Amino acid sequence: MSFQTLVAQTPKKIIIEHSDFADVNEAEIPDAFLLTGNVSVNHDGIVLTCNKAYYFQKENYIKAFGNVQLVQGDTLYLNSKYAEYNGNMKQAFATGNAVMSSPDATLATDTINFNRNTQEVYYNTQGTITNRENTLKSKSGRYYVAQKKFQFLTAVTITNPTYVIKSNHLDYYSNSGHSYLFGPSTITSKANYIYTEKGFYDTKKNLAHFLRKSYIRYDDRLIEGDSLYYDRNKEFASATRNVKITDTINKGIVKGHYAEMYKKKDSLFVTKRAVAINLVEKDSVYIHGKKLMVTGPEGNRIIRAFNNVRFFKTDMSGKCDSLHSSSKEALTKLIGNPILWNGENQITGDIMHLIGSNQTRKLDSLKVLNNTFLVSKDTLGTGFNQVKGLNLYGKFEEGKLHEVDIVKNAEVIYYMRNDAQELIGINKNVSSRINMTMADNTAETITFYNQVDGNIYPEEELPENARKLRGLNWRGEERIKNKDDIFSEEDNQMNEKLVQEGEIDKAKTNVPMKIRKETLDYDKKKKKK
Repeated sequence: MSFQTLVAQTPKKIIIEHSDFADVNEAEIPDAFLLTGNVSVNHDGIVLTCNKAYYFQKENYIKAFGNVQLVQGDTLYLNSKYAEYNGNMKQAFATGNAVMSSPDATLATDTINFNRNTQEVYYNTQGTITNRENTLKSKSGRYYVAQKKFQFLTAVTITNPTYVIKSNHLDYYSNSGHSYLFGPSTITSKANYIYTEKGFYDTKKNLAHFLRKSYIRYDDRLIEGDSLYYDRNKEFASATRNVKITDTINKGIVKGHYAEMYKKKDSLFVTKRAVAINLVEKDSVYIHGKKLMVTGPEGNRIIRAFNNVRFFKTDMSGKCDSLHSSSKEALTKLIGNPILWNGENQITGDIMHLIGSNQTRKLDSLKVLNNTFLVSKDTLGTGFNQVKGLNLYGKFEEGKLHEVDIVKNAEVIYYMRNDAQELIGINKNVSSRINMTMADNTAETITFYNQVDGNIYPEEELPENARKLRGLNWRGEERIKNKDDIFSEEDNQMNEKLVQEGEIDKAKTNVPMKIRKETLDYDKKKKKK
């Protein structure tokens, strides 16, 4: 071992810089100098001051009493009623209203330990940390001087004028106000309640990122997703992968793999296999589009769906280019090439409106305007029952079309069967208006008004080419028969991939979030500014 190495490893001695009085009392305190009045000592870059001290020169150890303060540069101040300092170990112990101050935060507790070798402060008594933005309380904790980081591995609470954070594992950077949460953690405010098991919260900018079993609960909505971003100032939240937003009042649900929500604007946007699920007549309606928007407050909420919209309900399904549904008006508009299947009936037209009742929360009526066409397959044969006209007005009972009025230029081709289901003729006629009552998805009665032309033909007397009205387009193969049919193969492949990614992440052992570069470089950026 070289001489230089030996010198470097030899502990430096505590230097007494000042004391009003100095004495020795071998009987009561052997091997100690008794220092009294304005005591000041120095050791390797720290200064300790107090009212009285016992200095054990051989042990390179000091006990300090009354108005004790230990100062390390401009980074750390440690005040207490009593303290001990070991010069060989470079460790300090302070107790009795102990307070540690740094430029960014103050820790008050009963007992504080300071290891100068590792530059760590730790305490195991109830402590309160305050800085400009927050107050933190915990039963124990550790402060890393160089990183300006408090670490808590037992219950800790951060109190801010706006919210309260609670966690059992939290890293708090006092300079930046950045908090890293690990394990079951909550953030409670008047605006909402947040739960996460892995997250980041910027207490200065009110920005957050949450992973692992995270959700945000408002009075009327619950937002869940594998990854949540949150801006408290704007009350904006976005969610990625396995997103689920629940309307806790109306029990409606919106799902997808990406969502954005502006709470103040009552605005919700969802994409990537987006689907809105709403309860109507004790049955769920599934609405899918490439993009879904839900806007407006409770009681005046509007659902908009865009691009290749499909929807399904047990007894009804349909397609259109876009959809607009208003809860206040109980009106759903199918816009752009709408098609509706109700029972075995296929209905098309230029404009299609489904009208509900806010009192009964049931589907009440249907309005189809311009180029209306209602068609169903003959129950036994290969032909089609067809009704064509300008407009259609329908009434629902128990979710099924019960009565239909076709007005203006009404044409019909209908296969008439007796009770034994034998074909007795094909009714073909033209009138100004047709009224139909339906039972079991077939016409029970047909009433013609102002009949212009028509007859009931025996099957052999009506040729095949006369059994179809102009414009007939049977699209039975497109019919949506269950809730899974509303999605394309591309949607399902994307969903399968993202769900699988989510399952893989869930199966992984939960580890703390990686510290962000913006946290590590915070003071560098401050200096540049």
